[in-house]
Amino acid sequence: MKKYKVGILGATGMVGQKFTNILENHPFFEVTCLAASGASAGKKYGDAVKARRNYEPIPAKFADMPVYNAVEDLEKIAAMTDFCFCAVDMPKDEAAALEEAYAKAECPIVSNNAAHRATPDVPMIIPEVNPEHIEIIPAQRKRLGTKRGFIATKSNCSLQSYVTLLHPLNKFGIKNAAVCTYQAISGAGKTFETMPEIVDNVIPYIGGEEEKSEIEPLKVWGKIEGGKIVPASSPVITAQCVRVPVTDGHTAAVFVNFENKPTAEEIISVWKNFKSKPQLLGLPSAPKQYIHYFEEENRPQPKLDRNLENGLAVCAGRLRADRLFDYKFIGLSHNTLRGAAGGAILLAELLAVKGYFG
Repeated sequence: MKKYKVGILGATGMVGQKFTNILENHPFFEVTCLAASGASAGKKYGDAVKARRNYEPIPAKFADMPVYNAVEDLEKIAAMTDFCFCAVDMPKDEAAALEEAYAKAECPIVSNNAAHRATPDVPMIIPEVNPEHIEIIPAQRKRLGTKRGFIATKSNCSLQSYVTLLHPLNKFGIKNAAVCTYQAISGAGKTFETMPEIVDNVIPYIGGEEEKSEIEPLKVWGKIEGGKIVPASSPVITAQCVRVPVTDGHTAAVFVNFENKPTAEEIISVWKNFKSKPQLLGLPSAPKQYIHYFEEENRPQPKLDRNLENGLAVCAGRLRADRLFDYKFIGLSHNTLRGAAGGAILLAELLAVKGYFG
């Protein structure tokens, strides 16, 4: 496998710093460029992130690297890299335009942003759920007029805590589902120091999150038709999203009805035995056991379980019958690893082995 030269756009933010931590010694990818806003451009990376420290130390190899301007240095960055990860903190329209500009400069973009998730020919991929959606990329390249350039994005971070668990159960015909997600403050790019209002508190609103939680799964489960991804029409999902005083880890309380109701034992067996393309291809970041089911009544818990398999596993527990739905259960995923930087890197590994960076 060729080692690809990689750039990180938005490298100074919380997710950008996660990218540097994960990519420090990656077997496929070598970080050759770090970029951010004009406020950080021209500084050494270590200096640029001093006031925006994550929980982990900066890898020494990146501390003295210069920070480029993600907007003004686009052509230079495109020439230095084989593709870029994008985690810029910009208004949606500006982020969408920036990602498309990179793609048209023949620099593929693997995005952590929401800007292009609704674009019909941009794949929004959870690698274990809909890896086949990368096959839309030739149609997107045709629209953009590019040979190499394209945009691929990952889904909203909260989807990892419940769509990943519902997906293997589609074989039983999911009719509808209700979900309440309890989302960590790092999902808002915050720490307890920068979000003091969350201490000893729950905030029952996250702007736009419920709409994403209900609509994005349908694109993930959609089909490629006529050069675009046509979202699925079912199952119907209703969602409520709450911010809670947890550093990392999104928890979901899930309720589900089936066309052909399985037994609880069948559901647990499906979860424990589920494997998909990342596992079958042996991708470097792929968790060996994708779904971990806990028998204990008080698990999974973010503090105890979010880092399973380097934070790329998904956890489930408390599966039981419900009075209104067939079953209810708890899901958990690490929002900045599985749900953000780690999930984007896993997607990039899939694209690499399938030859899309060639």
